[in-house]
Amino acid sequence: MDTPQPTFEEMQARVLHRDGLMLVIDKPAGIAVHKGPKGGPNLEASFDALRYGLPRPPVLAHRLDRDTSGCLVLGRHRKATASLGLLFKHGKVSKTYWAVVEGGPAENEGEIDIPLGRLDAERGWWQKPDPNGLPSLSKWKVMGRGTGQSGESLTWLALEPVTGRTHQLRVHCAASGFPIVGDNIYGNGPRFGEPSLHLHAREIVIPLSKNKPPVRVKAPVPPHLQERLRACGWNGEEVPPVEQTTAA
Repeated sequence: MDTPQPTFEEMQARVLHRDGLMLVIDKPAGIAVHKGPKGGPNLEASFDALRYGLPRPPVLAHRLDRDTSGCLVLGRHRKATASLGLLFKHGKVSKTYWAVVEGGPAENEGEIDIPLGRLDAERGWWQKPDPNGLPSLSKWKVMGRGTGQSGESLTWLALEPVTGRTHQLRVHCAASGFPIVGDNIYGNGPRFGEPSLHLHAREIVIPLSKNKPPVRVKAPVPPHLQERLRACGWNGEEVPPVEQTTAA
């Protein structure tokens, strides 16, 4: 089931950071960031609500999967968007995701170094481990371990995608034997239903201005992750109020 098209007010309520160059918004799970071939709700269709006086709506600086929630960066004008694109392309933007996985690694931290390639021509963005694919590296750290309502073993991970391949964290976790809870492509999640992928873009650090400290933004934990995170020891601690500057 799709998340409905956000209203003007809902979009503005999801702004986590605003300055003259960029916005960081809290993307809801269950909605695509841009219009796909089948149409349907998408965030771009509501970006007009985020102009804040500028002549054009902001533009995506990167992407998140439809069922992933959290920090999404938008450029407010062409020059800023181009600069952000280069930062993402060259790995200058630090991204931390929170995930709840089935089972979990034995160690408390490590790396997953598995090249990825396209699953097949018909599956579009879907990926698979591929020795001849693109180099792909993810770092992980155990934040907590616990047991679900049905007695299943769960682990709360902080994941850092060093490279930025499509579906990288999802494939890497599944290939390592601990798929992300609710993953309906690479794991054991239901094919249809409410957003249930337990993957959240928790924090992003963007060094956009040379003369200023990097912008660091955290996104609050969405409701569908909270039960299992608490089972793994999350104490419900959240982020400060919306961080905004008064710049245009």
